Amino acid sequence: MVKTVKNGLGVLLLAGALTSIGCAHKISPEMGGTKVVKSNQEVSALQNQLKQKNQEIESLIAKNQSNEMLLEKYKTKLDDKSKAALTAEMKTTTAVNANAAGSGAMLLPPQAKPGECYARVFIPPTFRTTTEKVLKRAAAERLEIEPATYKMVDKRILVKAASERLEVVPAEYGWVEEKVLVKEASSRIEKVPAKYEWKSERILVKPAYSMWKKGRGPIEKLNNATGEIMCLVEVPAVYKTVKKKVMVSPPGVRTINIPAVYKTVKKRVMTKPPTTRKVEIPAVYKTVKVKILVTPPKERRIAIPAEYQTITKTEKVTDGHLEWRRILCETNTSVDLVTKVQQALKNAGYDPGPIDGVFGWRTVNAMKSYQKKKNLAVGALTYETIKSLGVKF
Repeated sequence: MVKTVKNGLGVLLLAGALTSIGCAHKISPEMGGTKVVKSNQEVSALQNQLKQKNQEIESLIAKNQSNEMLLEKYKTKLDDKSKAALTAEMKTTTAVNANAAGSGAMLLPPQAKPGECYARVFIPPTFRTTTEKVLKRAAAERLEIEPATYKMVDKRILVKAASERLEVVPAEYGWVEEKVLVKEASSRIEKVPAKYEWKSERILVKPAYSMWKKGRGPIEKLNNATGEIMCLVEVPAVYKTVKKKVMVSPPGVRTINIPAVYKTVKKRVMTKPPTTRKVEIPAVYKTVKVKILVTPPKERRIAIPAEYQTITKTEKVTDGHLEWRRILCETNTSVDLVTKVQQALKNAGYDPGPIDGVFGWRTVNAMKSYQKKKNLAVGALTYETIKSLGVKF
């Protein structure tokens, strides 16, 4: 095919080029040199075009060859897939026939009763899921290096050594109080006046006497003329207290001693002479942070346990096969039953189309989808399907 395309394109391009060249060289005797030059230029241009076309043809041929190689690969793959599908179909058919022959399957359903309908439906294969623990990664060990550990500690270092210096202790002075005589002791004579005092003296003013007084008493004198009683009463003497000034001591003189007069004077005196003393200068230390090794680096081997994973495998338990199953057909099916089936399929989440009691293609597709989902016999409305849908009949 590629060669044919190549040859055809080459012939067409060559014919076009020759025609152009031929036309360019048909120069009449009347034409001048200018036309010849133009013809040569046209020939060169056509040759360039021919060269470009040849290059395009070459690239197209290369692309066609690669496409043909891809087509060959696809054909090979399709042939392999077709062969594999045919082989699988033959195996399935053989298994179904073997199962039918082994179970004594008949061309007609066995033990059928009048009014019952049967159909050969495909019983899907049954599978079981098993889990298996497989090694994902073998046991190993990991080497880890534990780095050295350090800590910062305070270290006291000597900055300046201890020394001593002489220090002058100055003299100490203090204030002392001194008593100084200002005026000597002396005496003076003072006049002492006489001392008097007042004394009370009792003077008799009237002496005591007796007199008669009317009344009753132990001594009575009865006057017969008047009949009165007269008592002799003693009247006491009358005294008067008189104060008079009496001299106690006569006037005189006395000598008074005048004590000496002193004055307290403060003066500054040296209490302690100047001296020298040695002063110890202590050593000067400084605390610095020092990093010290606590534990050296070491290696540590850590065992990594084997890692397993659980995989799930699906194994076929029984092969799919054809089997006679009791179904609903036109003989024993009613519009009411089909309506119930359609409603049950719709309630189960499948679309049977309109709920009209007609067992149409949409109802059939919904039924098959339901049968596959529930792992039931697929192909006809079996009694198992009706029971699974919960339809009473």
